[in-house]
Amino acid sequence: YAMVAIGFIGFVVWAHHMYTVGMDVNTRAYFIAATMVIAVPTGIKIFSWLATMWGGSIEFKTPLLWVLGFIFLFTVGGVTGIVLSNAGVDIALHDTYYIVGHFHYTMSIGSAFLIFAGFYYWFGKMCGRQYPETLAKIHFFITFIGVNVTFFPMHFLGAAGMPRRIPDYPDAFAGWSMVASIGSFISAAGIVLFIFIVIYTLVRGKKCEANPWGEGADTLEWTVESPAPFHTHEELPRIR
Repeated sequence: YAMVAIGFIGFVVWAHHMYTVGMDVNTRAYFIAATMVIAVPTGIKIFSWLATMWGGSIEFKTPLLWVLGFIFLFTVGGVTGIVLSNAGVDIALHDTYYIVGHFHYTMSIGSAFLIFAGFYYWFGKMCGRQYPETLAKIHFFITFIGVNVTFFPMHFLGAAGMPRRIPDYPDAFAGWSMVASIGSFISAAGIVLFIFIVIYTLVRGKKCEANPWGEGADTLEWTVESPAPFHTHEELPRIR
């Protein structure tokens, strides 16, 4: 229900990107209220994700770490987005690095974390070899630290008035910009490690069994060999 509500409300909050175009006060007041309302089903969605795991028999393997990282990043992006729902604040922060930080937390790195979660979950099924768990966890922590060091300081830069889309900036913004640059190098190191993990897995990875995740993975793809044979199901699988 929360996702359906977000879909419907999303049709009537689009002008929160346009507070600076000169719209009248009443229209701005409406879009402020509508944008704040969409935070309610979004919060419900976050709590439902957490409630799904609460009390469950979960293992903190690499795919789950990426999912937890996504929930954290998406939550931070949502909280910083509520700040921007206010037209007065948004006019001051529009086209600053605050927007860059907020949007990357919400859409960019959050989506990338889920892609990595899916990749590590199904990589063994796709190629027939399982990735090294320790290296994969190191990849997660390096990337998680790197993206946060890169994008969280951008909120401080935006609040201080640093505009986006500029080739140069005053020395007053140099401190946090340096921190963000260091974070990008940390993230780049994570990408290098990820490439190494992929190559190592394809060349020397352990053979992946049909279901490396145990009883919790009960969907159909885990009933066939890894990698899946040409004729996926030689025999009809048992559905519990």
